[in-house]
Amino acid sequence: MEQRYTPDFPAMMRVYATNYAQLCRLLPHNDKVGETVTYQVNAAHYRLTLNESTRYTSLVEIEQTFPVVNDWNLPAMTVRLYHDAMVAEVRSSQQVYRFKARYDYPNKKLHQPDEKHQVNLFLADWLRYCLAHGAMAVPVS
Repeated sequence: MEQRYTPDFPAMMRVYATNYAQLCRLLPHNDKVGETVTYQVNAAHYRLTLNESTRYTSLVEIEQTFPVVNDWNLPAMTVRLYHDAMVAEVRSSQQVYRFKARYDYPNKKLHQPDEKHQVNLFLADWLRYCLAHGAMAVPVS
């Protein structure tokens, strides 16, 4: 009998805390809603937009803007930062607007049992990649 996936919450919180620390290094300097910053990492451009800012939380949209590939959806996600807890969690990605901690499998949308953890690990990998490869701010034209 196959064992049912059980979320490892301490591991998830470690990923959230690491994502928070790394994402804060890339956020726009002012805390104004609508502010954006675009980074070039190797040949790709990524835009971070501050969509919401309150005392305890911020909502940031991260999207790849270049290179444009016809008929492909470029990577995009929204991330909620919880400043009091110092954690960041992916809230949406690629037209999925809410992630459950665990999915039964199989399911209609073919989510993996640990989809929420995987998408947050993807953010961790992306942030590590950007910071390791010298994310450089690109002037807005």
